[in-house]
Amino acid sequence: MHALDPVIGYLMVSTFSLLYLEAAYHKWISVPRFSATLTSYRLIPASASPATAILIPSIETAVALGLWLPSLRAIAAQAGTSLLLLYALAITVNLYRGRRDLDCGCSGPLNRRPIAPWMAVRNVLLAILLGTSQYPWQSRDWTLVDTLTLSGGFFILVLLYQTSDQLLGRVLPAARRLQGLI
Repeated sequence: MHALDPVIGYLMVSTFSLLYLEAAYHKWISVPRFSATLTSYRLIPASASPATAILIPSIETAVALGLWLPSLRAIAAQAGTSLLLLYALAITVNLYRGRRDLDCGCSGPLNRRPIAPWMAVRNVLLAILLGTSQYPWQSRDWTLVDTLTLSGGFFILVLLYQTSDQLLGRVLPAARRLQGLI
């Protein structure tokens, strides 16, 4: 059986907690808009969208908090993994339907972003990574080097995620549009 080093474990817990808190926040600040986004995906009955628009950020918030509690970590990781795979499936189904104009629903009400294949791939990769947080963690003494490694690693992972998100979500589409003008 594999066991995670606690630095890697806390690095995963902290970054995924931030990811889920941010995702939940974007949905909580405009539940009606998120409900409309859910309806636009045409995967659930429109009448279920308002309740689902409350359920999803509630689960995201619970995942973010549950990852920090060893007794709930496995359940939180399973719920978070399921959400990521569900999001990937919803995007894939609608891309297959040719509905590329749908808002992903992941960036809040002031930042509309159309769905794209890379989002589905990203969510599957994140689901796989989050799934590994369920492994047992090694038991060892915590050192100052561990704290520095965790702090630096957290900063780098957040920066890497934000940079890749901007590159794939904004820069590459803009470059493609410019190519069409040349």
